[in-house]
Amino acid sequence: METNNFNYVQSQEETAAISKTFMSSVFSWMFAALAITSVVAFYFGNSLDLITLLVDPTLGKMTGLGYLVMFSPLAFILVMSFGFNKLSYPVLLFIFLLFAAVMGMSLSFIFLAYTSSSIFGTFVAASGMFGVMALVGYTTKTDLTKFGSIMMMGLVGIVIASIINMFMQSSQMDYIISFIGVLVFTGLTAYDVQKLKNIGAGIQFGTAAASKLVIMGALNLYMDFINLFLMLLRLFGDRK
Repeated sequence: METNNFNYVQSQEETAAISKTFMSSVFSWMFAALAITSVVAFYFGNSLDLITLLVDPTLGKMTGLGYLVMFSPLAFILVMSFGFNKLSYPVLLFIFLLFAAVMGMSLSFIFLAYTSSSIFGTFVAASGMFGVMALVGYTTKTDLTKFGSIMMMGLVGIVIASIINMFMQSSQMDYIISFIGVLVFTGLTAYDVQKLKNIGAGIQFGTAAASKLVIMGALNLYMDFINLFLMLLRLFGDRK
């Protein structure tokens, strides 16, 4: 009986170690992607030669490349999601890093609308909020599955409301959407971290499938952070 208990404890410790290694890899690739996005966004947003590739200064409108950069991130996400089983790990990783660079080009537009100091301040605030909620999701013993479902419904509501407001152009609705968005993405951060922790505990780490799950997990948390940052920027950013 004592031997069985000892073996059980050892098994639990091994599972926890695998999960920790998995989450460490997820966060490493997420931070790498954020670093790429930040550098590309900064250089494009602060270089007249680069930003004019995306926006025509004479017309004040986006160029063809600008529209491509704006909408292509969705295509990257769809390719990664639906091609998960068919794509090899190196290809999936390359697409993810390329996606991060394109997202940087897309986010460079914020430097045209907001002051650099408010962008930096909002990034720091988003990092703090993300870190706290990630810690909550990783350490809590409460099952966040139902909570995550509510957050997903909130996300769908945000998408629908944002589409409607594209036609209404209501600043009040934009404020409400941004406020709800902050709540939704902070909640989703905790939920996604717990979900990934559970996934990590049930995989055979070191396999190609596990490596690909790491990248998809990094993508998930990356999007949580980016959306939280943008919602906070819309609420508190100082416009030029």
